[in-house]
Amino acid sequence: MELYHDSQSKECRWPLGAVPAGTAVRLRLFVSWPARTVVLRTWNGHENAYPMQPAGLGTWEVTITTLAEPHTLWYDFHAEDERGRRLYCGNAADKLGGVGAIYQDPPPSFQITVYDPAFDTPGYLRHGIMYQLFPDRFARSGPPVTDRTDCDLHENWDETPLLYADLTTGDNQAVDFFGGDLPAITAKLPYLKDLGVTILYLNPIFRARSNHRYDTGDYHQIDPFLGTQEDFERLCREAQKLGMRVMLDGVFSHTGDDSLYFNRYGRYPGVGAYQSRKSKYYPWYRFTHYPDRYASWWNIPTLPEINKDCPSFREFILGRDGVGALWVERGACGWRLDVVDELPMRFVRELRTATRAKKADAVLLGEVWEDASNKVAYGKLRNYCLGDTLDTVMNYPLRAVLIRFLTGQGNAAEVVRLVRSQQENYPMPFFYSLMNLMGSHDRARTLNMLVEQEYTHLPLRQRANQVMAPQVRALAVERLKKMLQILIALPGMPSLYYGDEAGMEGAADPYNRGTYPWGREDQDLLAFVRDQFKLRHDRPVLRLGTLEIASEGADTLVIYRGATPEGTDAFGDPMDDQPYLLRLTRDPVRL
Repeated sequence: MELYHDSQSKECRWPLGAVPAGTAVRLRLFVSWPARTVVLRTWNGHENAYPMQPAGLGTWEVTITTLAEPHTLWYDFHAEDERGRRLYCGNAADKLGGVGAIYQDPPPSFQITVYDPAFDTPGYLRHGIMYQLFPDRFARSGPPVTDRTDCDLHENWDETPLLYADLTTGDNQAVDFFGGDLPAITAKLPYLKDLGVTILYLNPIFRARSNHRYDTGDYHQIDPFLGTQEDFERLCREAQKLGMRVMLDGVFSHTGDDSLYFNRYGRYPGVGAYQSRKSKYYPWYRFTHYPDRYASWWNIPTLPEINKDCPSFREFILGRDGVGALWVERGACGWRLDVVDELPMRFVRELRTATRAKKADAVLLGEVWEDASNKVAYGKLRNYCLGDTLDTVMNYPLRAVLIRFLTGQGNAAEVVRLVRSQQENYPMPFFYSLMNLMGSHDRARTLNMLVEQEYTHLPLRQRANQVMAPQVRALAVERLKKMLQILIALPGMPSLYYGDEAGMEGAADPYNRGTYPWGREDQDLLAFVRDQFKLRHDRPVLRLGTLEIASEGADTLVIYRGATPEGTDAFGDPMDDQPYLLRLTRDPVRL
């Protein structure tokens, strides 16, 4: 190769990975033809060119010092010979770093995340195991009771969720309730403790029309189906006694049209934005033709979009006693932020400040489906890893590549490439705190996806009661176990969607949100999950050790966790644990 740079090799870049602001970084380019000049080009809002100096045997190098403020630094190289021939070296076509590529024209750049030197994440993230649950479907104290006339109640806990397709929007109205509640979750804390859970992430719990509650009706009121504020505070207290924390789901990009603030149907006291331009909530929304046309999330009219720059809304959420700080003060350890890319960066920064003013170790975890260090949203580049916004994110890219690997749609090298890219782009506290999820409420059950049994060939209603054949299910379970083993071996929080440990099946919404099968769990799978979580808790090297990851052919993934040559963990503290090696070969069976 005429030009060579590997952003993940200490021979080419030192120090490796993300760096604190103000760090000196040495960059090298290896050139195999007689170059007259070699130039490093950087961009961080401003373009700079740095002549590189020969360092022997075709090596050219330069040391630059990053700015004192957090930023994203992009760089690439060009070399020119005596005859004016120019070649460029930049990031590979997939932009995942590592060994670069040669281009005839200006290339895609390599990336350095330059973060706040004071940035750290609360230790309970990198030491933790997360459990996500859908409150209406996890456990209940008794059959649901309500005076509402716009919903259906399930007396039988084991019934199938109902589908209410809205043909005008494509949305599922989700107005059937099983009666899962906060007191029942509190009663199940010993089960979760025994499983190994340390962080309980709840899908939205505030009053709303739907069972998923992403259409917030009142940010200050617990949904009556779930209980009361006192029930929530008791849940947090009892969880704390068991060494567990409770994280809430923050939906701040939109509300429900059936809400205190919009009040389209007049079900709430006071005057909402839909009812009058004189409503104090009118500035929260963007109307194009009052009152029946307005900006809404993904053009779903039941989810009117919030103007996040509105001063009164900002104060309502971000103020010293705003919603963000209030529920942290009442016991939450922080927020998972729904569609965080639809919130202004300034909004997220101020939410971080407000929550940490109430609780120094409060966290913000973002829903980001791509690389969180170079996310492009609405034409703007966003880096959530600089230390001023999020503590970490949901690791959807890892989940996707593991499913592809385990189902034979991808290979081990793709897993290695993705993990190394994250290791390169994310600051270490961020990387070691990633929510490494297996499943979520937004996708078909992972057990189904691991054998390609999502039933997408069927109309949605016909997917309701589909069950895998025994031999297919057995393969799915084995793959689920392997997926968990990989997550246990990697840095970050292994994160379980409720019921996956029990072997729940289900197609996409609403069938991935069935009720937990109490008394009908897959006991073998449940015991395996419990043992893997115990291993994670028992082995400090799995939580804090350095990481090496490699592939052996297409089918085998190798993960090594150990100490540094100095005998410390990845954070520089003494490591008193033996190395851990996982060599995992996928099942070659394709269905």
